[in-house]
Amino acid sequence: MDANLAYPLLVALIGVALLFDFLNGLHDAANSIATVVSTRVLRPQYAVVWAAFFNFIAFLFFGTHVAETIGKGIVDADIVNASVIFAALVGAISWNVITWALGIPSSSSHALIGGLLGAGITKAGLTAVVWSGVIKTAVAIFLSPTLGMLLALLLVFLISWLFSRVAAQTADRTFRRLQLVSAALYSLGHGGNDAQKTMGIIAVLLYSQGMLGGDFYVPFWVIITCQAAMGLGTLMGGWRIVRTMGSKITRLTPAQGFCAESGGAIMLFSATWLGIPVSTTHTITGCIVGVGAARRASAVRWGVAGNIVIAWIITLPAAALIAALAYGATSLFA
Repeated sequence: MDANLAYPLLVALIGVALLFDFLNGLHDAANSIATVVSTRVLRPQYAVVWAAFFNFIAFLFFGTHVAETIGKGIVDADIVNASVIFAALVGAISWNVITWALGIPSSSSHALIGGLLGAGITKAGLTAVVWSGVIKTAVAIFLSPTLGMLLALLLVFLISWLFSRVAAQTADRTFRRLQLVSAALYSLGHGGNDAQKTMGIIAVLLYSQGMLGGDFYVPFWVIITCQAAMGLGTLMGGWRIVRTMGSKITRLTPAQGFCAESGGAIMLFSATWLGIPVSTTHTITGCIVGVGAARRASAVRWGVAGNIVIAWIITLPAAALIAALAYGATSLFA
């Protein structure tokens, strides 16, 4: 490992990690609020406050299994040093900014994982990769949107059957209230899964500096700081991506919004408890496609959905390439 960093440099690196967490909340705010905004259940300014609150309190409900996967389950924690962390964050942040500017709902999670892989492999070769964690994450890339789509589709059919004899106005009013609950649950799952990724980055950085006493764990101050950074990012919104997620893929009713958010929340809760770092973007997009397809296949703008899938595919290698270049550049000054 590297010699211990000077304290100001360590603080600066933690600051960069928290910047990623903030941008994650900014970039992925649409995941939590797009449906509740597009159905006009909440105004955008109220929706972001609602989502940010539940993003923040997620640490009360979940452990740190995802943080442990990121910290020691993607690349070997013993090869991680300050340069690896810095390069990984450069890769992830750069890709987030690019996709945010283009209004593309790519995955902050997989950008970070790609950054870790790019920097780790550049430093130590393929032996640095923890294949069990990478395979688990790679499988989740495909399973989370697929299962989310099927689950949301099932919920639409179930809701349609249960409310078949209820007046349309009454059903609409009911689901406008229920969508507040489903949006809260989805935001809780978002905060629980996504904030833990930055926790894992900061924890492995502290571990590399010998500041965790030889055992990998996530200190409480790291947990609370990361949840706060993500909540603040969510407060800042992400309106370009909200438009894509909320209306460009398909038009949603409150009942459909409830089904999409509920399906997404179930997926995120399950993944977080299992320690799998899934993409909230992939998950909610799959759910939105599912509720749109339940109405009719032509209700989904498949061209927009296809462009999003392409962004998913290139996110990990693109972030890895940027991180590899960043690691190479920092090595010149080491």
